[in-house]
Amino acid sequence: MTRLPIDDALPDLIAALRARGRAVLQAPPGAGKTTRVPLAMLEAGLTQGRLVMLEPRRLAARAAAQRMSETLGEEVGQTVGYRIRGEAKVSKATRIEVVTEGILTRMIQSGPDLPGVGAVIFDEFHERSLNADLGLALCLEIAGVLREDLILLAMSATLDAQPVADLMGAPVVTSEGRAFPVDLRWLDRPLGPGARWQEALHDLVLRAEAETRDMGGGLLVFLPGEGEIRRAEAALKSRLPAECRIQPLFGAMDFAAQRAALTPLAQGRKVVLATAIAETSLTLPDIRVVVDAGRARRARFDPGSGMSRLVTERVTRAEATQRAGRAGRVAEGVCYRLWTRGEDGALAAFPPAEIEAADLAALALELALWGAAPGDLAFLTQPNAGSYAEAQALLRMLGALDARGLITDHGRALAALPLHPRLGHMLALGGPRAADLAALLGDRDILTGAPVDMGLRLEALRDTARFRR
Repeated sequence: MTRLPIDDALPDLIAALRARGRAVLQAPPGAGKTTRVPLAMLEAGLTQGRLVMLEPRRLAARAAAQRMSETLGEEVGQTVGYRIRGEAKVSKATRIEVVTEGILTRMIQSGPDLPGVGAVIFDEFHERSLNADLGLALCLEIAGVLREDLILLAMSATLDAQPVADLMGAPVVTSEGRAFPVDLRWLDRPLGPGARWQEALHDLVLRAEAETRDMGGGLLVFLPGEGEIRRAEAALKSRLPAECRIQPLFGAMDFAAQRAALTPLAQGRKVVLATAIAETSLTLPDIRVVVDAGRARRARFDPGSGMSRLVTERVTRAEATQRAGRAGRVAEGVCYRLWTRGEDGALAAFPPAEIEAADLAALALELALWGAAPGDLAFLTQPNAGSYAEAQALLRMLGALDARGLITDHGRALAALPLHPRLGHMLALGGPRAADLAALLGDRDILTGAPVDMGLRLEALRDTARFRR
């Protein structure tokens, strides 16, 4: 088995978990924490229960389970399995279960003492999603009140580990990464106010491919969403050399297509057009060049719709550093950035936690179901009081909470649906006729294979309607 940087930190990590039952692991991307740590915990016999590891994305959950199973020489679903929305590969023999973050919330709400679970691992906690923050807060209460034996581990690539460690009352274990030098190349001058950044990015990809052709290895191009990926694919297909093969990579793709983007080519040069899904957790072993559009999608509260929506913003320095690091995993690499060196200093240091900017209606519903107020739980960042009050007002209007703020039967039904409470309410009242509209308006797509671009969503729904006829 190939030795990875995380291996040197595993003895200290296992010792900390054995002594304290909690730890924070800080390890940069490429250290191997996602696949090595759960197996090391299992081998050490820290618990007789299952190890549940949270991943922020479905592809990362599947890929982590696949890599760990390959390490053990097994099929997925034996010792290591995964569970995501609408799909599961687990068995009675499964000891490590990789899940997406919302799955843990449902597990906790249906069994507050997490029966059969011996440890919960929060991977990529630096992304600070609402579900991850909520999951950690709930697990800390469970460990303090119901399950003193519950092992908790938060793993992070870029987050300042000390605040998380203070919240958990846990030691910090640090692992060095394995990275080769990456040559950063910025634009000579900023894009003008009227410049079309997507066209500028297409030109930058062509330049990067030409300048690095002798290096070998593939190119990884970071774009904010599927719509931009599809447009880039159409624009570049006829302009790249014939030996280049374009591989899109985004969350709504089917797993086989995602796996193809992660697999090295036997011949030719791969050009992966990816969303932020490729920043962490995934292994892309043949990438030598990164082209960064400098943009990312984030959930922001939209007062017009009363829900979160995804908006395109500039990346932060932490995100840009992670993206550039993808070029230095296997050898020296190059990262082309669609901004100038001067603009780099104006970028924010870290992305905001989702709890600070997104709609809190779903969080308020989960807390009402749990029977707690935000101040009752140990959140790393407490939700804004005004935003939380607005969320509760919405839930009362929907009939999910009563006048005292207690959850109603209707609220319990809404909490069981993988939808925003507004959309769940619409679906509960409208039935099958409202399903397509709920899918169209959802801030996270519930159509299998349907993309997040609104135009493409409409097309997917038209195709579905034609199929039904």
